[in-house]
Amino acid sequence: MYAIIETGGKQYKVQEGDTLFIEKLSANEGDQVVFDKVIAVSKDGSLNVGTPTVSGATVSAKVLSHGKSKKIIVFKYKPKKHSRKKQGHRQPYTKVQIEKINA
Repeated sequence: MYAIIETGGKQYKVQEGDTLFIEKLSANEGDQVVFDKVIAVSKDGSLNVGTPTVSGATVSAKVLSHGKSKKIIVFKYKPKKHSRKKQGHRQPYTKVQIEKINA
C-alpha cells in the first residue's frame, strides 16, 4: 500500500515506515503531522486517483528532526565587466517518518 502526497509544493510517494526529508514544517520534534493533500492511494493493487485529491484520505507522520541540507554555491558573473557575486544557500528541511496511511 502506498500513497502520493503533496507538501511544500512537491509530491512524494510514501509507504508506512518510510523516512522523508521534506520542506520545513512549523512543528516541534516528536509531534504528529497529518497530510490531507493525498493525490492518489494504491491499496491491494487498485489505484484510487483523486480529482484533485482523494476525499477522506490522510497520511499521518511523526516529526523526527529539523535541519539544513548541504551548502550550494550560487555564483553569478558578467564577463568582461568585472561583475561577480558569490552566495551560499542551505535549504532547511524537516525529517518525518510515515506512520499510517488512512484511505
